[in-house]
Amino acid sequence: MKPFNVLFLCTGNSARSIMAEAYLNSAGKGRFAAYSAGSHPAGKVNPFALELLEKNRIATGGLRSKSWDKFARAGAPRLDFVFTVCDNAAGEVCPIWPGQPMTAHWGIQDPAAVQGREEEKRRAFLNAFTELTTRINLFLSLPLDKLDRLVLKKKLEEIGRA
Repeated sequence: MKPFNVLFLCTGNSARSIMAEAYLNSAGKGRFAAYSAGSHPAGKVNPFALELLEKNRIATGGLRSKSWDKFARAGAPRLDFVFTVCDNAAGEVCPIWPGQPMTAHWGIQDPAAVQGREEEKRRAFLNAFTELTTRINLFLSLPLDKLDRLVLKKKLEEIGRA
């Protein structure tokens, strides 16, 4: 069975979408191929995101900030699911995704926007990571092969409100 391709979108593609990509690739155990991208990529992955992933023994090799254009052109992986994980990306006009993937908005507060001491920043990243992993675990528990598109769409939207 081929893995489901999942794209996590955010504006900067430096923290939330990166953490979601890495976590789903780890927790999905080959059932999913996760990617991430941004509408205005920051150009680098936030070091607090990398630190948190490494602390949780999640592979970080190959993670990089990239544009969502990469996934809308010929030769890109055919996407089964596209999730926006920040408010900015949800309000932007997204490219037309070939293959009509299922979409949902799973808004998470931006930990990279937190100002203050390093402990406060780390706490913000942990909070975002916890929300992401909770939603991804709910997604992983869905019987994807048994749900019709309308029911699946409703479930994905419910996860975004969880």
